[in-house]
Amino acid sequence: MAPDPTTQSNYLDVYSEHVSLKWTIDWDKRIISGSATHDLRVVKDGVTEVIFDTLDLAIESVDVGGTTVSYEVKDKHPVMGSALHVPLPNGLKAGSKIQVTTSYATTEGCIALQWLEKEQTQGKTFPYLFSQCQPIYARTLLPVQDTPSVKITYTAMVTSILPVLLSAIRISPPSDGPAHGGKTVGKDAVTYAYRQPVPIPSYLIAIASGNVVYRGFKTPPGKTWSSGLWAEPELIDAAYWEFSEDTTRFIVQEEALVGDYRFGVYDLLLLPPSFPYGGMENACLTFLTPTLLAGDRSLVDVVAHEFTHSFFGNGVTHAHASHFWLNEGWTTYMERVLLHFIHSPADRDFSFIIGAASLKEALSFYTNKPKYQRLVIEFERGEDPDDAYSTVAYEKGANLILHLERTLGGLDVFLPYIKDYVKTFMGKSIVTDQWKDHLYGYYEKHGGAEMIKKLDSIDWDAWLHGEGLSLPVDMKYDTSLADKAYELAEKWGAARDTEVAQLSFASHDVDSFSSLQKNVFLEKLLTLPPLPGLHIIHLAGLYGFARTLNAETRSRFYKVALAGPSAAADKYAVHAVNWVSGSDTGAVVGRMKFCRDMFRLTYKLDPKLAQSTFERSKMGFHPIARKLIEKDLELV
Repeated sequence: MAPDPTTQSNYLDVYSEHVSLKWTIDWDKRIISGSATHDLRVVKDGVTEVIFDTLDLAIESVDVGGTTVSYEVKDKHPVMGSALHVPLPNGLKAGSKIQVTTSYATTEGCIALQWLEKEQTQGKTFPYLFSQCQPIYARTLLPVQDTPSVKITYTAMVTSILPVLLSAIRISPPSDGPAHGGKTVGKDAVTYAYRQPVPIPSYLIAIASGNVVYRGFKTPPGKTWSSGLWAEPELIDAAYWEFSEDTTRFIVQEEALVGDYRFGVYDLLLLPPSFPYGGMENACLTFLTPTLLAGDRSLVDVVAHEFTHSFFGNGVTHAHASHFWLNEGWTTYMERVLLHFIHSPADRDFSFIIGAASLKEALSFYTNKPKYQRLVIEFERGEDPDDAYSTVAYEKGANLILHLERTLGGLDVFLPYIKDYVKTFMGKSIVTDQWKDHLYGYYEKHGGAEMIKKLDSIDWDAWLHGEGLSLPVDMKYDTSLADKAYELAEKWGAARDTEVAQLSFASHDVDSFSSLQKNVFLEKLLTLPPLPGLHIIHLAGLYGFARTLNAETRSRFYKVALAGPSAAADKYAVHAVNWVSGSDTGAVVGRMKFCRDMFRLTYKLDPKLAQSTFERSKMGFHPIARKLIEKDLELV
């Protein structure tokens, strides 16, 4: 297996098995300070040093086996950071263990952390802090071998004047007890104890701290795990309504298909709006964007996706960024299998239809960087994996697995293989060839030559390494849930030459549409020749898309309006960037799925507007989003 191209650590010589964290959150200085103690396992006889990844950490001291030692922090690589070299005692043998403690503090350059002013929260009374370590930012939070090839357990003691959440099981104070252990929130320092007994990759280490409260979901009969929701008090009722009906149902159904949930606790944390993703599958604690609060439970499938990562990603993990599709392709596929069983086969295919639009957009975006259109991306050493982040890994990967399922004979034939795949690699980090070898091995035992012949019919090179704007196979889906949305879009397309005053459309056209069907209607419009600007303005007035609280629908409408120069683009470009920059609401829409698209589209039409709006609001975005938007707008 080739080494991880995004780490400077020597994890193939000596690796960390466990890290013990002792942290204090300093809200005035906006730093986390303390120590990280690694329990290391030696792989190679005579290893003389351990190398940790760090990025913008202030290292204070290093102890090896209880003895203070000298250390060296190497020059900073712009992506991989500064390697921390720590000498080890002479004569270490393979299999032996040794402990290394680093005392340090985060700095202003910590890209994993976003510190929010109280005005950026829902309650506007206390500040807030949260992390995002995927793909390679755990090294800005602690010295660590920051590669998914290494899985570690961890414990943590974190002291703060605000409640603390971690991607682990809380030991004290109890989650269902008084908030902040009964002490005064924002005034009294409380030490929170956590334990993560399941080995996880470093990118799943996560912290959040703010004025949050807990409400548990009802545990289904016979289950030993618990599940619940954390949110600011002002949002706990709305969030509980949105997520309480489906979350445990997703868990129960996935366990029936794949196997038992291993992490003991599955909680949700609804974050402030600057969170850069729809969700993040941190172990035990999924982070969620408030853009999912649609008020009709139409966007809760994100929870199905993030929980599925408990098996595909958190359980069976990609060994490094080149094989990221193993996490996201499998998770997207299995999320849709859940829809098949919980709702209907048509709902499953409808989700693939929605995903096809985002895949087409992502493949087009990388026309000038075609290697990022591949599933398996051979990253150069030190190349930034965030530059390749798109829906390609999700949608192209999910379609490959769907194609496999169909080729091999359907779900009845494929589901037993999935369970075996998870059982075989649970707790391990793998590359694509290992997955493929297991696939062939399984069907050689369960079907013989006939199944191998079917697998050989797959154009593996085209799927895994192919580039271009289309999938290797023309995938067909059940369109029954999309047909009426398609029909309405076609009617609009056919009316492009009709004067607006003569149009016969009415607001009740979409009364029977679900939120997802409205999204598909807008996506279908994007595949047709652009409507005249005045038609788009009229459409927005009829259907209310420019003012809807459903972020998925609103963003798609803006894509229609900003598809090219027109009266609609003139009107809505400023609305689009104001929406994501917070000029409309006072809070940025930091979810990169939305904010990057809005700034990119506006930049094509009015570069000055896009750049000036972002410059005014950029400090409200998470550092990861800020970095990528700056690239999109050619500000760096």
